[in-house]
Amino acid sequence: MCLHLLRRDHGQAVAADAARLAVAPLVRDGGQSQFIRHEPPKSAASLASLLDWMSANLDRTLTVRMLADQARMSPRTLARRFEEQTGTTPLQWLLKMRIRRAQELLEASEASVDQIASSVGFESAVTFRSRFRKVAGISPTAYRQRFGARER
Repeated sequence: MCLHLLRRDHGQAVAADAARLAVAPLVRDGGQSQFIRHEPPKSAASLASLLDWMSANLDRTLTVRMLADQARMSPRTLARRFEEQTGTTPLQWLLKMRIRRAQELLEASEASVDQIASSVGFESAVTFRSRFRKVAGISPTAYRQRFGARER
């Protein structure tokens, strides 16, 4: 009820952020993953600038070599530091960020799922739907129905 009141009084984005902070989706059903935002590390020795650059370039085709060049280190060193700082590989982190950006677009825009897939760097909408379901636990369409800005 509180989330409904937040959505009504302050809008969809505020309600969705509150739901994430509470580790609860706006509407809950069994078997779905939680929607939690994880902030990147922010120390001087961190990969924060690379992570920011990756986030700004989600729509591009990015390879480990490109990421290593951007970070000014070898691919092997990048992989090691990335794992230390994020707990995952560069490409898995990139996939999760693409899905997170897609979630934001599904919540706030009226763009089609195919348009969103393209705008976050997926060459195929079919691949996007499959990856989205694997990461988020529900389809992009179901996510939009659950978290979209439209009033119920």
